[in-house]
Amino acid sequence: MKKDQLKYDLRGVSASKSEVHAAIKNLDKGLYPQAFCKILPDVAANDPAYCNLMHADTAGTKTSLAYMYWRETGDLSVWRGIAQDAIVMNLDDMACVGCTEGILLSSTIGRNKNLISGEVISELINGTVDFVDSLREFGIDIHLAGGETADVGDIVRTIDVGYTAFARMKRSNLIINQIQPGDVIVGIASYGQASYETEYNGGMGSNGLTSARHDVFHKIYSEKYPDSYDQNTPDEVIFVGNKKLTDTIEIGGQQIPIGKLVLSPTRSFMPLLNEVFKTLKKEINGIIHCTGGAQTKALKFVENVHIIKDNLFTTPPLFQLIQKESGTDWKEMYQVFNMGNRLEFYLPERHAQTIIDAAKSFNIDAQVIGRVENVTQTFLSGGKSHLTIKSPYGKFEYT
Repeated sequence: MKKDQLKYDLRGVSASKSEVHAAIKNLDKGLYPQAFCKILPDVAANDPAYCNLMHADTAGTKTSLAYMYWRETGDLSVWRGIAQDAIVMNLDDMACVGCTEGILLSSTIGRNKNLISGEVISELINGTVDFVDSLREFGIDIHLAGGETADVGDIVRTIDVGYTAFARMKRSNLIINQIQPGDVIVGIASYGQASYETEYNGGMGSNGLTSARHDVFHKIYSEKYPDSYDQNTPDEVIFVGNKKLTDTIEIGGQQIPIGKLVLSPTRSFMPLLNEVFKTLKKEINGIIHCTGGAQTKALKFVENVHIIKDNLFTTPPLFQLIQKESGTDWKEMYQVFNMGNRLEFYLPERHAQTIIDAAKSFNIDAQVIGRVENVTQTFLSGGKSHLTIKSPYGKFEYT
């Protein structure tokens, strides 16, 4: 077993979620199996012209790092970022099938009341309201439907933050992945400072946090914050890095605490997506939100193609830091972390510049990062869909 894979297994996490995918493989995949999120019949009105979408997700183990940073610094604002993380993991997935309006959003928060104060709950709720209000300014139609906040200290170590989103939309407005040879891939950056963000975003998103926090941060946190990790995890993989949460890294002339850099809120691309949909919705052959599986995510939504990424963004400082501290193989890095590219459009080359210009109007970097070709018969692919990454660190193949 590879060293990196051993660490993931010992920590109880998986980059591929193979067991989860195996468990759900026989479930109904909805009306359009290639769609980025599950699309259901219009149950409420039974109108064949409409469909329903329901999506649930959480901020994952990012809450454990937020807990540590809050306890270490007293900075409550990181909890607003956690609310945004969980919301974006729902909304941006739904936007990948064209949904940007008529969205109902409900929260499910479970906390250990002995460790998580009412101030934290207030920050999460107020952060939710403020974030949704900020999206409305860009024409994103969202309605808060309340939720459940439960004190469940017997089963939740610190806090778990999740949201569920629902929408009803016309089937004619859907974007169903039909990624095909001849498409180019326009990548949208997860890092930097978008025009609607108030500070630099490291680009972390909400994936890979278990690896990042244990590989980057110092052993002292295992004693200071034993509630931040599973006590059944072998000590050899618990906080094995060299960095303190308040150590800083210089980016663009700013000194940014590393803890806060990793906690950068997951950027929502909803404002950009809504703008692109006004003119290009029918020209898009696919949209991929590079979350679980990172740069290999697209393989779950294609048939009989070879995806080539040979012009990815220069690796942002955050991911360089994670790789340096962890020693993780670069091939694995591209499968666990978004590496600065968290959204992809697949479409004819003649439309690529329109999306790049739209992204830059929000001060978000964008570029053509690759292309789609016919699948080739190789020993590795066996004639099935596969993905090639050509990077400064080597050429990597994924199936």
